[in-house]
Amino acid sequence: MISGKGGTGKTSVVASFAALCPDKVVADCDVDAADLHLLLEPRIIDRGEFRGGKKARITDERCTGCGQCKELCRFDAVLEMSDGGIEAKEFRIDPIACEGCGVCAYFCLDEAIVLDEPVSGEWFVSETRHGPMVHARLGVTAENSGKLVSLVRRRARQEAQDRGLGLVIVDGAPGIGCPVIASVTGADRVLIVTEPTLSGRHDLERVASLTAHFRIPTAICVNKYDLNPEMASDIETLAREMNLGVLGRVRYDPAVTRAQIQKMSVVERTNSEVARDIRQVWKDISAELGLETPLS
Repeated sequence: MISGKGGTGKTSVVASFAALCPDKVVADCDVDAADLHLLLEPRIIDRGEFRGGKKARITDERCTGCGQCKELCRFDAVLEMSDGGIEAKEFRIDPIACEGCGVCAYFCLDEAIVLDEPVSGEWFVSETRHGPMVHARLGVTAENSGKLVSLVRRRARQEAQDRGLGLVIVDGAPGIGCPVIASVTGADRVLIVTEPTLSGRHDLERVASLTAHFRIPTAICVNKYDLNPEMASDIETLAREMNLGVLGRVRYDPAVTRAQIQKMSVVERTNSEVARDIRQVWKDISAELGLETPLS
């Protein structure tokens, strides 16, 4: 499940699907801003480090202070530490500014620069009240979230195989970038959760074009449709013109927020109209995927 923009309610819908589907693994692939764990309260049973990029480091014993690395760096990541006196210049690498491109190491005649692979995140396999969940946490300023998403997705698939579960429900990242592409890779079906706003309509077009490029069957769900029924209808018309399925609408209801405050999905807490909306969407998805699991 993905969305063209953040804040459409994608994670809230995923949490409800996790409660409604008994035999599945849930994967939170929005590693840059993971929040599904806030609703599912996972208990970690396995974890591992993620090393997804490189950072340059100067070794003092080999550095002659020539300064070529500083001249070549286009990211201003090489800092001169000397006081401007007659002593040999000293240089350090700013790990936040460093992009790990390796230019400084490649051209260093003294071979004084090495490229390390620091820990940039962590992945987890957890148990929740709704079954297994695979999720991750990306470090501050860390990059290569697409690689971490791919790792989470692979672990989720492996967990499903090991446990004999036939479905992986993915909470993907918003937008159209590398983390989204990694989220939908290998998917049998994509559900785009959108909202009835101009930005929701615009970003729906972009992300739907992405799934069309990869030829993944795609449908939409308009969340909070009753805040702007006219725009909701316009989005559904657009979806049909783009050969997207329209699986339903979910109304706005503060009950969703009240459930989240209690660390629950709305379908667990109430049988309100919004909960029935989400149940219907899940029923339609189950029919399309050929699932025989009953609604809980």
